[in-house]
Amino acid sequence: SYYYSDKIVLKISGARVANSKEDRLFTSVAENLCIGAGLPKPKLYVIEDSAPNAFATGRNPQHSAVAVTTGILSLLKRDELEGVISHELTHVKNRDILVGTIAATLVGTITFIARMAGWAAMFSGGRDSKDRNNIFSDLALIIIAPIAAMLIQMAISRSRDYMADEGGAQISGNPLALASA
Repeated sequence: SYYYSDKIVLKISGARVANSKEDRLFTSVAENLCIGAGLPKPKLYVIEDSAPNAFATGRNPQHSAVAVTTGILSLLKRDELEGVISHELTHVKNRDILVGTIAATLVGTITFIARMAGWAAMFSGGRDSKDRNNIFSDLALIIIAPIAAMLIQMAISRSRDYMADEGGAQISGNPLALASA
């Protein structure tokens, strides 16, 4: 799923390849920013949706994509769009999709192990009174481990987003436009 995640998310969102004539502002902004940042140009996509949004996907800078909604294209001024695209390009540059995939995999693994431990505790039969005292610690572990793992994943996601804000401000050269967007 890691190798095809970009294609999957773009297909699910109904993204179309950006056209240099119809989506001139988006394609020219992205091309100029990639040149300035020394990054390979990602594939560019547009999603027909009035909600303002943008995201980056792909396994590495050579196999990446940046998608924007028509809502964000109609809402933002050029300098604000530059800030948003710079933010997304920083996600690509920092391989945040890889980091997020690893974090999600760890959360899934911890949750799976906690559930299996729960089933094992429930059906382990033949417990004596000493083992019954561990039921509360087992229950706490089954509940707390997945929650802790999800909190760690969210913290990683948030810290990567702050890093993308900083990188986006550097690439665009206009941190106030990014903040405005």
